[in-house]
Parts: sequence; C-alpha cells; structure tokens
Amino acid sequence: MNMKKLITYLLVLCMLLCALSGCESKPEEPAEEATTIKIGALTGPTAMGLVKLMDDSDNGNSVNKYEFKLQSEATAFVPALTKGEIDIAAVPANLASVIYNNTDGGIKLLAINTLGVLYIVERGDSVKTLADLSGKTVYATGEGAAPEYGLRYLLKENGLEGDKAPNIQWCSDTTEALSYIAADENAIAMLPQPFVTAAQAKVNDLRVAISLNDEWTKLDNGSAMVTGVLVVRSEFADKYPRQLEKFMQEYESSVKFVQGNTEAAAKLVGNYEIVKAPIAQKALPYCNITFITGQQMKTDMEGYLGVLKDLNPKAIGGKLPDAEFYYGA
Repeated sequence: MNMKKLITYLLVLCMLLCALSGCESKPEEPAEEATTIKIGALTGPTAMGLVKLMDDSDNGNSVNKYEFKLQSEATAFVPALTKGEIDIAAVPANLASVIYNNTDGGIKLLAINTLGVLYIVERGDSVKTLADLSGKTVYATGEGAAPEYGLRYLLKENGLEGDKAPNIQWCSDTTEALSYIAADENAIAMLPQPFVTAAQAKVNDLRVAISLNDEWTKLDNGSAMVTGVLVVRSEFADKYPRQLEKFMQEYESSVKFVQGNTEAAAKLVGNYEIVKAPIAQKALPYCNITFITGQQMKTDMEGYLGVLKDLNPKAIGGKLPDAEFYYGA
C-alpha cells in the first residue's frame, strides 16, 4: 500500500469511527465583546479583599479590564446598580436582599466576602462572655440596621432578655461611641473592625472582650454572621458570563493574597485609602475576609437572612430572596 492510499484509508477509518460514536462538530460559541467591568465597594472590610485585584488592574496584570469606585455609604450603590453605572458591588448582606426584592431580581449574589466584624470591647476586665453583659450599659452603633439585629439575636439566644438584658445606648456613629469610651474607664461598647483597632490606638487600655462572629458560630444553627457580599447585575451576568467567570477567579486570588500576606495587603489597603496601612495591618486578621460561593454561600446567606426576617422583615426587603438570587448555587 503506497502512502497516498494509506492516508486515504486512515481518513475513511476516522470518519467511520466518528459516525459510529455519534460525535459531531460543535459550532464555536460567539466571542464575548470585551468590556470594562465597573466595581463598587465600601471603604472598609468589604473592599479589603479586592486590593490585590485593584493593584493588578492598575499595573496591567489582570485578565479583565476593571474600574473601581469606593464609597463610604452603601446606599450609593443602589441607584448605581439599577442604572447600570456599576456592574458589581460589595454591599452589606441585607442590602443585597433588599435590592433583589425591590428590582424584581435585578441582581444576583456572587459570593460572601466578609463574615462578622462586630466586637464587644471594654476598658476593664469584667466581660468574658455575653452573660457578663447582663445589667450593664453597652454603647453601640447601627441602630435599626444589621448590627442591632445581630446583637439582639445573640442576646436572645443567650437568654439575655427582659431583666437580664443589657442597656444598649445607641450612638449616631463610631466617633460618638469612642467619646463615651474615652470618658469612662468602665465603658463597654460594640464596635466594628477596623474601627476597633483605630480606637485602641487612641484608648490604650481598650481590649477586645468578645467576637460576635465567634458567638454566632457557637450557636451552630446552620447559618453564618454574614456581613458583606458581592453582587452582580443580572443583565451583566447574562451578557458577559465568561468575563464574569474570569473576574471570580481573579477575585478569589485577591482574597487569598490578602488572607495570606497581611503586611503587603495592608500596604495596598493604605495605598487605596480604604484604611491607613498601620491600622489595616493590625485589623486585617480580625476582619474575617472570606470567599464563599455556591451551595455554602446559599446556606449561610439563607440562614442569616432568616434571622433578620424574624426580627424585622423590612431589613431584607420584606421576604427571603428566591433561588434565582444565588448565582452558581
């Protein structure tokens, strides 16, 4: 058999084998039009996990093209998302539910990026457990929002209601709370990171007594104390699935970098004016920055939103989001 006949024979054989196995050529998927992904985040823990990606983007080392916008108030992202001015946002967990319910599914949940960042702090040494708060005054911020609901839930679960409940004095902001702490050596407060670390720099004897995230975990109730999440516009997710997948990969790498490289991550946090680098370096290990997706994300988020719904349905937009809310779960 000469070479020409051999090649012809092999081609025919390949065609027969392909026909027998039912294989067929698949049309190539149309390429996505490249786009610049616009991302919004709060100047706090929810933005800290993004800093390596922000740095990579600025230095041309990211796969996708990104634009980042930092805000001090989460409510700024509501109109920006609905108008399509940003595509992805890091927002408080309950706000994500509110936006979803108020926009008929206009966003989807991509990931949980921050767990509990609330801590009970004191200048003395009288608080070791939540039970020690009974009858005491606790200065706190976040009245009528997730911090209040989280605290009240934990107090209730630990039997601190009625006569056993602490007296919670709500402050307009963390600066007001700090003024009470500085003036009273017996003061007890509930504060978020990284403000706890910033406060310790101003009040030398201020110590962390209790992590509310740890207290939530002890309940073993099938949920987590979810503080921050990442959401995407549903329209964007449908139009740019491959670029969104690349973003998720790059974002996960950024979070892992922040988790494993505190000093370098703190410098980036400072560079992007999220929090000053010295504060960030001390606070990062206590900011509970994470990357939770898929079914675990759904389980943790549903449990957390269920707690808020029982306390105040308006806190989550009136109802629990349906299954379409959870991207990839």
